Order: sequence, then structure tokens, then C-alpha cells
Amino acid sequence: MKNYCFYGWETAQASPIHTEYPTIRTPYDLYDALSEIWCAETCAPRMRHQWTPENKTLGQCSITAFLVQDIFGGKVFGILRPGGNYHCYNVIGDIIFDLTSEQFGTETLCYENNPEQYREVHFAKEEKRLRYEYLKTALRTYKK
Repeated sequence: MKNYCFYGWETAQASPIHTEYPTIRTPYDLYDALSEIWCAETCAPRMRHQWTPENKTLGQCSITAFLVQDIFGGKVFGILRPGGNYHCYNVIGDIIFDLTSEQFGTETLCYENNPEQYREVHFAKEEKRLRYEYLKTALRTYKK
């Protein structure tokens, strides 16, 4: 098995709730595909100047977490960060994983007792909704 470093990789077991993305059968498949799709255009604008291919998960959290929810179900939660923004991650049953945690390097995040996040709130920002749509479209056309 490939060596993964995102938070919760050891237990990130989930099955798709529908077949919209036939090549995505596990969160690992999704991480692999997104690793080729994440780019400066999908990065949050306030962080875009810091985005690099070496730190590809930077600024990708909410759009990724809501895409995970689309594919695998579950809920999206957020860790309050300095500056008032939330870092989003996924919870499916009792499984917690965060496909974009690598952006924080060695910083330890707390994945307990965080508030649920809702796409209606996040996507009220048009630029975020457009980045999410870009990510979905790119995933639909992604070829392994």
C-alpha cells in the first residue's frame, strides 16, 4: 500500500454512497486523484501566494471536505484557526480523516469537539463555490 500522511489515513475506510465517480472507491483513491488536481486555482485566494506543488493541500480544505461528503457521506466539521477561519475535515460514523491536513506540517490539530460545517455557509462565498465546482468537474474528467 502507498504511504499516506493525511490525518486519519490509517482508518480512512469508507465506500461511495453513489457511482458518480466510478474510479473513486475509497478515500485513498480520492486523495490520489486530488493530488493531481489540486492547484493554485483551487487554493483559497488568501493563501494562493503561498501555494506550491510541494504543499498542494494548502487552502483546499473546505472544497475538499464537501467533495468527500458528496462521495462518501458523513459530516464536515471545522477547527477554528487564528484569524477566524475554519479548517474543514470529515467524519463518517466514528471515522475521522482530513485529506488536507498535510498543509500544517508538524502542527498538531485537535479533531475533537469542533462545530459542524455547512456548505450553505461556506458556499455563500461565490469564489469558494466556484473552486468547489472546478474541483468536481476536474474529478469527473480525471483519468488514472
